[in-house]
Amino acid sequence: MATTTVAVINQKGGTGKTTTTINLGSALCKLGKRVLLIDLDPQANLSYSLAVTEPKATLADAFLGNNTLQDVLLERDGLWVAPGSNELVDIEISLVAQPERENFLKNMLQDVKGFDYILIDCPPSLSVLTLNALTAATEVLIPLQMEVLTLQGLDQITNTVQKVKKAFNPKLKIKGIVVVMFDVRRKLSQEVLEYLQENVKEPIFKQSIRLNVKLAEAPSFGRSVLDYDPSSNGARDYKALAEEFISR
Repeated sequence: MATTTVAVINQKGGTGKTTTTINLGSALCKLGKRVLLIDLDPQANLSYSLAVTEPKATLADAFLGNNTLQDVLLERDGLWVAPGSNELVDIEISLVAQPERENFLKNMLQDVKGFDYILIDCPPSLSVLTLNALTAATEVLIPLQMEVLTLQGLDQITNTVQKVKKAFNPKLKIKGIVVVMFDVRRKLSQEVLEYLQENVKEPIFKQSIRLNVKLAEAPSFGRSVLDYDPSSNGARDYKALAEEFISR
């Protein structure tokens, strides 16, 4: 099986992007897939959420050429992680002036072998680092809350993907939209979902991710929700999402 590289993006913070990267990755791992998570966000929330707090080397070191990407990888509960750090802020600033600045991550990933899926947790902005993720990826996954303002942001994301596809990465495609933090008690959530289904051409995964307290608790214990509480709604939702993800 060839490696599928997926950029998980949303230009807003707090949209379930990191949660989806970790837990979809964990669910894929438990389905027998070998999974690498790339923490491309300078806030390094993915790394913290998997108890990677003081790594010897990070993704920033790989960008600088101090280490290969393979050198910085760590294993957590069967997942492999390329840790992020706030030094990625400086990396992003330095990349702006570099020739072919969009290809750094793609070139680094060429040395990493043996994974079925690579999931890239992108920064909460459409930045040079995000451009690197989109150039390296074959697919894009968009976690989306069912709020009115997210619809406006979705247009910006899809336009950016199309521009990157045209300019740098003709293989790039949108895998789909994942509905996250879905509150079945709110009428607005259902209304926004129905609007999306009727008006958005991008595919929407049938499996949504319900609001679930265990999803919020799991990072405090440095684990995915599937390892923290496998019987929770959050774990069940992400396992079902992973099965649908593979079937597509």
